Amino acid sequence: MKNKYIKLTHISERKTREIIRLFSMDIEAKKAAELVHVNRNTVNRIYGKIRERISVLCEAESPFENGEVELDESYFGARRVRGVRGRGARGKTPVFGMLKRGEKVYTQIVKNCSVREILPIIQGKITPDTVVFSDGFKTYDGLVNFGYKKHFRVKHSQNEFAKGTNHINGIENFWGLCKVRLMRFRGIHKHKFYYHLKECEFRYNNRDKNLYLYLCKLIRNNPLKLS
Repeated sequence: MKNKYIKLTHISERKTREIIRLFSMDIEAKKAAELVHVNRNTVNRIYGKIRERISVLCEAESPFENGEVELDESYFGARRVRGVRGRGARGKTPVFGMLKRGEKVYTQIVKNCSVREILPIIQGKITPDTVVFSDGFKTYDGLVNFGYKKHFRVKHSQNEFAKGTNHINGIENFWGLCKVRLMRFRGIHKHKFYYHLKECEFRYNNRDKNLYLYLCKLIRNNPLKLS
């Protein structure tokens, strides 16, 4: 039985499209399996392959170029351990993010939030004439020295969160949406976190599109392979 969306499978095209539709609606795999009457492990595998395809697409997108870009970092993982606070709290995964206002976001898992880790990402994604906004974190102290002359900062430590266009509300809102969404999974294996993170990025960047039709076209042009 031929399926334009998945290679070498016994699942019908109709059911495959329905699984893609439920994925686009952000329906969990367990519920999707019940609705489509397909084994849950099979749906999990299809969901996983879609996330892999999405991550490749996200990484392949062109740099931000110029404009107004917000920079920030966030930490994902277990809830805060009592007595352990601040950036880099024990057991959490650091993620650096960049958001071009009115357009899209880019995320990248990093070892830490040092200048050595983050600066190459910034230089690879935005040009020096970009208007950059960040908080007062020390990692961003030297951006001006690397050509980013239009760097504006909001000092959270001084209870400063927004002054006109000087804020990082966009990227902070994205982190909030991302964490709320990931909490539904009640824990994600570390090796799968990257793909879930990129799915959040993909959903945000394509929030104005019909995700079902977009994913169907994307997968039909390059069918998934479950094995």
